[in-house]
Amino acid sequence: MRKTHPLRRVVLAGAATVSGIVLLLSLKPGSDSGAESVGGAAPGQSIGAQESAQGGAQAIGSGTFTGDAADTQYGPVQVKLTVADGKITKSEAVQTPTGGQSTQITNNAVPKLNQAAVAAGSADIDAVSGATYTSAGYKKSLQSALDKAEAQGGSAQDAGGGAAQAQTVTGDVADTQYGPVQVRITVNGGKITQAEAVQAPSGGQSTQITGNAVPKLNQSAVAAGTADIDAVSGATYTSAGYKKSLQSALDKVKPADDAAEESGSGAEAGAGASPSPSATAGGGGGQDAGGGVTNGTGTVTGKVSQTEYGPVQVRITLRDGEIIQASVVQAPSGGRSTQVSNNAVPKLNQETLAAGSADIDSVSGATYTSAGYKKSLQSALDQAGV
Repeated sequence: MRKTHPLRRVVLAGAATVSGIVLLLSLKPGSDSGAESVGGAAPGQSIGAQESAQGGAQAIGSGTFTGDAADTQYGPVQVKLTVADGKITKSEAVQTPTGGQSTQITNNAVPKLNQAAVAAGSADIDAVSGATYTSAGYKKSLQSALDKAEAQGGSAQDAGGGAAQAQTVTGDVADTQYGPVQVRITVNGGKITQAEAVQAPSGGQSTQITGNAVPKLNQSAVAAGTADIDAVSGATYTSAGYKKSLQSALDKVKPADDAAEESGSGAEAGAGASPSPSATAGGGGGQDAGGGVTNGTGTVTGKVSQTEYGPVQVRITLRDGEIIQASVVQAPSGGRSTQVSNNAVPKLNQETLAAGSADIDSVSGATYTSAGYKKSLQSALDQAGV
């Protein structure tokens, strides 16, 4: 019997192996689209469409949602989203690192991150070169905001299939030894579903204290559902101001039946803080719940003045025709606007008390905010008849 040469057996075995591999490859599907539809959504796809591609378990609420503040090595980052029809229509940072080089980095990075969030429709965005920590904090807070949008979409549906009526109200400004504190809350079904500080002490060590204390106070407010919350250790003054403004906001919340009768009452409007029910322009003339001014004494809120960087609204208290207190219930915020507002508003308030009128000087570097302040202030004075 003829023997097979060993080299020939090796060649035949190799050929058989290659043939087997070719056969297996020919059986593989030509597209992995099914795997991609499970693993992620196409860029620019709406949040709702992404959910559908992944099983479609949860709807996305429409409205404005503020993520939890994300602490970074250089300061807190907090993102606010506007969502409509399942898509992110606007993204902005309401808290960012500031001071020294951080301000320059923030001003460069945040606009890019905002655009990326809207384009991606998710928190899966690239970090901005040179702003690693800010980018990471942005993405973390952005994801928190998206989670809140999903939570509302899954739970806040009324019997008619529409979104349940929620009220967003802003408390009065509480002045503290280190700066003003102002709290805004969203109430749905009689419960606080969101709390945030739209003004807080900043600058120097105050920025660090605020970045640590405010997220804890926000969480406590939502958990307690009242202003009866514990002060944060090391932030006694900020905590006291927060609780005072929070109680003011709670006092302004309308009963559910009354709120449902008013179209858009308490709803977030664009990028600025929403007017509280007692401080809305028009209707009752902008007067607060205390009934406005009688015999030259009382509190009155001016009309909202729209500026290039956001709305400005001023509230004054008078006694015998003289202004004894001035405060801002709305001011431009987000990115550098927060820093400009925090610098300008206290000066404008002091100028108002000193002048007793709207004939006050603009603050250098805050031309638009100053003009809006003076316009709203004059509106308040007109309503008071002073």
